Amino acid sequence: MAAESPSPLAASPSEQPGAGSSEPAPKRRLLPEDRIGAVLMALLALITFANVVVRYLTDQSFAWTEELSVMLMVLLTMVAASAAVVRNSHVRIEVLIDSASPARLRALESLAAVASVIAWLLLAGLGSRLAWDDFRFDVTTPGIGLPQWWYTIWLPLLALVLAARSMQRLVKLWTPKP
Repeated sequence: MAAESPSPLAASPSEQPGAGSSEPAPKRRLLPEDRIGAVLMALLALITFANVVVRYLTDQSFAWTEELSVMLMVLLTMVAASAAVVRNSHVRIEVLIDSASPARLRALESLAAVASVIAWLLLAGLGSRLAWDDFRFDVTTPGIGLPQWWYTIWLPLLALVLAARSMQRLVKLWTPKP
């Protein structure tokens, strides 16, 4: 498995601007996911650093940092997954991709996109039920007693974003190139 295998549907390295010349490669377009991910990562680093400093100086730690850090890591993972879908840099099995004709490659990528949409919609449905149950039964977090649904509501919301991004990928695969 490879984390970033360029799709034969994308431009080949020799067709990309700057390839084989002294031109600098063009800047990569920043996605909203990139900005959100940077903010989440900065928050995670700041919270963790503050907890380490306090623990070092006082032999105590902030109780809320672990709960918040776990939530931020889940959010960061889902936001990064969305960026990977947009950039078509998700994990794939190279032996199937490398030996595929363009038609077979399009079919395999379409199958992956459809399976992703279905999986994310299922996760959104199940995550919604989880968040609703947390809200309905007034479940609180074990460490600091916040309403659990404050954390679990992000799962179905981001799963819907991922389903939309996967559907966007499917549409892009089947849109004729001018």
